[in-house]
Amino acid sequence: METRNVRNIGIIAHVDAGKTTTSERILYYTGENHRLGEVHDGAATMDYDPQEQARGITINSAATTVFWQGTQINLIDTPGHIDFNIEVNRSLRVLDGAIVLFDGVAGVEPQTETNWRLADKYRVPRLAFINKLDRTGADFLRVVGMIEARLGVAAAVLQLPIGTEGDFSGVIDLVGMTALTWPTGHDAAPYTRGEIPPALRAEAERHRGRLLDTVVDQDDALLAAYLDGQPLDEAALHAAIRRGTLAGAFVPVLAGSAFKNKGVEPLLDAAVAYLPAPGDIAATGEHDVAFDPGGPLAALAFKVVQDDHGALTFVRLYRGRLAVGDSVLNTTSGKRERIARLYEMHADRKREKTRAEAGDIVALVGLKSTVTGDTLADAAHPVVLERIDAPEPVIDIAIEPRTQADQQQLSRGLQALLQEDPSLRLRQDAEAGQTILSGMGELQLEVTLEKLRTRFKVAVSTGQPQVAYRETIAHAATVAHVHKKQSGGPGQFAALTLQVEPLARGEGLQFDDRISGGAIPREFIPAVAAGVMRAAKSGVLAGHPVVDLKVTLLDGGYHERDSSQQAFELAAGQALRLALQQAGPVLLEPVMAVEVVTPQDHIGDVIGDLNRRRGLVRQQSARGNAAVIEAHVPLAQMFGYIGNLRALSSGRASFTMQFDHYAPTQRQAEPIIR
Repeated sequence: METRNVRNIGIIAHVDAGKTTTSERILYYTGENHRLGEVHDGAATMDYDPQEQARGITINSAATTVFWQGTQINLIDTPGHIDFNIEVNRSLRVLDGAIVLFDGVAGVEPQTETNWRLADKYRVPRLAFINKLDRTGADFLRVVGMIEARLGVAAAVLQLPIGTEGDFSGVIDLVGMTALTWPTGHDAAPYTRGEIPPALRAEAERHRGRLLDTVVDQDDALLAAYLDGQPLDEAALHAAIRRGTLAGAFVPVLAGSAFKNKGVEPLLDAAVAYLPAPGDIAATGEHDVAFDPGGPLAALAFKVVQDDHGALTFVRLYRGRLAVGDSVLNTTSGKRERIARLYEMHADRKREKTRAEAGDIVALVGLKSTVTGDTLADAAHPVVLERIDAPEPVIDIAIEPRTQADQQQLSRGLQALLQEDPSLRLRQDAEAGQTILSGMGELQLEVTLEKLRTRFKVAVSTGQPQVAYRETIAHAATVAHVHKKQSGGPGQFAALTLQVEPLARGEGLQFDDRISGGAIPREFIPAVAAGVMRAAKSGVLAGHPVVDLKVTLLDGGYHERDSSQQAFELAAGQALRLALQQAGPVLLEPVMAVEVVTPQDHIGDVIGDLNRRRGLVRQQSARGNAAVIEAHVPLAQMFGYIGNLRALSSGRASFTMQFDHYAPTQRQAEPIIR
């Protein structure tokens, strides 16, 4: 099997940890850019969207290709805000490795933990880069301790910082036992390699010993030499670190300050040395394929972007080759697609190519029916790769065009934006006659509405954001129901017995049947399932979707002439609503994991306010001279929280939140009578 000198890596972190700044430094040091683009100036190459530049945050994942020491690096810079976590999810699905950034002051933050779990899910080896070590309050070893404690991993510390806070000037390389120092001043001059400062020698020796204890058992010969007290070969040590990183035995940790241009070149060296090339990680999942450039095509579409020229579909090739003019099979939809153009992407710039091969990440033009998560394959060797799961939205707004003439353009714009972002949902509220747009947070919906205005020239009116409630049941119930209709001509008849049972939170909606002896013909069972699924979209308490429910078809009856699929579908919907009413319906609300960082003298006010919002304070800790309060708070109580928090703390506190779980609300709705 051919192994290519390629690295497909992403940069992931909590919001404001320095991902885009690090990406810009990588572009500069690799020669892709000849000047440094700064996020705060709105000049970052990777934040090319006007909204990203205006807001100073990353909204869309952006891909680019750079070269370092003869290795091609396909790099994806991802958002840190929880509202855009789908971008991290689908990027990690197609990447071979990741660089995880940590703020040297804040350490392990909530979104970092979420992204770390996603990387675990997709079995992505990663490096840790502790950034912003020039800032007041930065503490490298404290963050290392947080990584081990909160993320449950062994940290292999490869570098120690030289100097603290404003005096941070370089790092000690614990593998080569040398000092790398950068010149003072805000420029991108290269580092110099020299002797470790005498004052830091003892600490460096101590941490090198810990590093060796962590990594030498990856190589029997290295372990034997270490136990015998012999000098260790540096190349063998690098190989052992690589082996342990790929196996997930530990995570290498590096230090730096991307904004001050310190630590980026060693980070690139580590990405090439320790992160996997395509094919280094064996295919293990049921829907994985082995890396094989000479095999039949297998590629995953992980992102779709709409522009004036149509859809631009980003794909990762796992097997085979792809060329302009090729006809391929979308095995998810069963439709044929033709490749009109093929591009290597550099943020918003395209570099046209004629072909791509296994391991490449490219963008395709000409695909008509391919969406995020679809598989493209050789028609003679069809395969379906693991799809990308989009999270369930937790917040709704009602939208409508301001003029009737904009209705068609609004529909076109919404369909394009939903294709781009699978974490958005659109539905029609039949009772209210409204179009409901759902998403992961207020910021995501705000960005979507701005895209409608600027890209599609549609002005919309919106209602206030509403919580996306769900319904479930408290206990099991069984209902026998007969649907019978006779009004001249063919009648309708369907009899069935349904059992409903509650499931654990997050289990969704499941359907099963235990029909035996032909009580209901098999061709009617799918109609029962369809009726159940349709009825579950609107619960009996307040019309919200029903979740965490198992529905089992136990028994039934039919009529030779009057039974039909329509009759059984109607009967199933009616029976489910009756069963839900008897099973103790419960209204669920989304509960957010909230982290507030506040000065110590405002702790009491902040906690008191969280308690008034029905919040449950879970943990309180110190971060430098500030306090960190972690709580679970119902989303319904968090609208407009930032204004309150600023008033309580004289503008000195900040907060982040992300969806954590659904829980029964204290406010129960009146049942809907049908």
